[in-house]
Amino acid sequence: MRILLDTNIIISGLLSSESPPGKLIQGWLDGRFELVTSQAQLDELLRALGYDRLRDRISPEQARDFLENIEAAAIMVATVPEVEFSSDPDDNIILATAIAGGADLIVSGDKPGMLTLSEVEGIKIVTPREALDRLESGC
Repeated sequence: MRILLDTNIIISGLLSSESPPGKLIQGWLDGRFELVTSQAQLDELLRALGYDRLRDRISPEQARDFLENIEAAAIMVATVPEVEFSSDPDDNIILATAIAGGADLIVSGDKPGMLTLSEVEGIKIVTPREALDRLESGC
């Protein structure tokens, strides 16, 4: 199964390994699914990890190590198409990455944005808990 973790899910997972986002990150590291991403998403992640409020909770070393893991082991989408499913340009980058990468799921915690779409181009958009349930049931 190919899964795209929205940037907010990756950050949440790095902040709390026992949370559903943290368990999803561990699931990817354990090889339970393939992670889909793009350079555009990694740029957004790097920018967010530089915020003062996160720097105190996620060390630069932890951020660097995780980004290196992604670059080495994730499915990196080289070309991201332009899409306009959302009014938020950052959401559209995530959606385009999922489409180009052949993702089966997009996992997001963005209730007013991504989750209200529920599905784009046949790709379900789910919460971290729903994604964990799907992984555990093999769906």
